[in-house]
Amino acid sequence: MAQEWDLDNSGLFGEFRRMVRTSGTIGGIAARIAGHKMGFRSDKVMHAGDLKTALGGLKGPLMKGAQLLSTIPGALPEEYAIELAQLQANAPPMGWNFVRRRMASELGPNWERNFRIFGREASAAASLGQVHRAVLPDGRVVACKLQYPDMKATVESDLRQFRMAVGLFYRIDSTIQQDDVLEELEARLYEELDYTREAANMRLYRLMLANAPDVTVPAPIEHLCTKRLLTMEWVNGRGIQKVLDANPDQEQRNMMARSLFHAWYIPLYRYGVIHGDPHMGNFTVRDDYGINLLDFGAIRIFPASFVQGIIDLYRALQTNDEDLAYHAYQGLGFTNMSRDTMRVLNEWARFIYEPLMQDRVRAIQEDNDPQYGRVVAEKVYAGLKRTGGVRPPRPFVLVDRSAIGLGSVFLRLRARLNWYRLFQEMIEDFDSAKLAQRQAAAVSEARVPPPLGD
Repeated sequence: MAQEWDLDNSGLFGEFRRMVRTSGTIGGIAARIAGHKMGFRSDKVMHAGDLKTALGGLKGPLMKGAQLLSTIPGALPEEYAIELAQLQANAPPMGWNFVRRRMASELGPNWERNFRIFGREASAAASLGQVHRAVLPDGRVVACKLQYPDMKATVESDLRQFRMAVGLFYRIDSTIQQDDVLEELEARLYEELDYTREAANMRLYRLMLANAPDVTVPAPIEHLCTKRLLTMEWVNGRGIQKVLDANPDQEQRNMMARSLFHAWYIPLYRYGVIHGDPHMGNFTVRDDYGINLLDFGAIRIFPASFVQGIIDLYRALQTNDEDLAYHAYQGLGFTNMSRDTMRVLNEWARFIYEPLMQDRVRAIQEDNDPQYGRVVAEKVYAGLKRTGGVRPPRPFVLVDRSAIGLGSVFLRLRARLNWYRLFQEMIEDFDSAKLAQRQAAAVSEARVPPPLGD
C-alpha cells in the first residue's frame, strides 16, 4: 500500500511533499514583497522567475490562482504578474499504473470492456487531469480525461498557501481588496473537481452554441462519466501555436478570432454564461479555421442583471453618462464606491471596451507596445490607491479575466475585424427578462447543478 501511495503521489505524504515544494517559495517571496515595500532591496524579477518555476512544475490549481491574479490590475507587483501570466499547465503526465487504477476505480475492474482501444500514453496533460485517446466498441473515438489523484486535498493545500501569500501582500497594500476574488477562485476550483458538473456544462454549451457553426462543442459520453472521469467525443484540431507556425493568411486569422468571439460571447450575452479560462490550451483549430472548445470546468452563470450592467457600462462610456456608469457598476456588484473611484475604474473599462466602440476594421489593440495594457493597469492602480481602493465583486472576476485572456489571443492572431459590429450583433435585441428565460430553460435541459459558494 505504501508503494501505491508513492506512485500516485497522493494522500498525506503527497500533500506534505507538495507543501514543502511550495511553502518555502511562496513564503519566501511574500517576505521579499514585504521587504521591498519596507524599503529593502531585492531582485524581484529573479524571485518572480523562482515562483513561476515552482508553480509551473506542479499538477494542480495553485498556478490557476496565480494566472487569475496576474490579470487583475495591481493585484500583484508588476514583475510577479508578468511572470505568472506566462504559466501553462506543462507538468509531465502520470504513468500507466495510475491510469489503470483510476479507470478501475471509476468504471470497475472490467473497465477495459468499455473500449475497443485505450491509449496508454496521455495525449495531453493539464492542471487537474490528463487526457487519453480511446475507441468505443461501436467505433467512436473518444477522449478520456482522468483527474489526478487526491485533488481535493491538493486544492485545499494550494488554497492555504495561496491565501497566505496574497494575505501578506494585502496587509502591506490593500488598494485592491482580494477577499471576494479569493472566494470566487475557491468556489470555481472546487467545482472543477466534479467532472459530472463539467459534463453538464458541456451539455449547456452545446445548447447555447447550437446555431454557431464555427464552434464545435464535443458531446459527453454519459455512461462513461463520473466525478473523476470525463469521457467525450474526440474532436480533431491543431493547437493554435501550430497553426500560427504555418503562417496563416489574414482571412484565416480573422476566422479563428471570429469563432473565438462567438464561443465566448454568444453564451454571455444570450444566456448570461461565461467560460472563465480562455488560455490557448482550452481550444483547438479545425481545418476550416473554426474552433473546438474543449474545457468546461471554469464556467460562471450570472443573473440577467449582471449582463445588463455590462451593457449599461458600455453605453455609459459611449455617451459619457456618469449616472448610468455608476448604476452599471452597482449592477456588476461594486458597493460603497465613490464617484472618484468610478472615474478611475472607467479608465480600465475604456481600455477593455475600446475595440467595441469604433465601427471599423481594426486590430484588437492598435498601440504597438506589448506592455500597453500593463501601463494602463499601473495607471488605474495608482488612481485606485489615491481614491481609497476598491473591492472587486465576485461575479466580475471571470468576465474581466476572459476579456484580458481573449484579447491576448486576438493579439497573437493579429486578427483585424470590426469588433463593434460583432458586439452589436450580440446585444442589438438584448432583453434581460428574455435572457433570464433562455438561461433557465437551457440550465434545466442541460441538468446543470446549482453553483457552489453563491
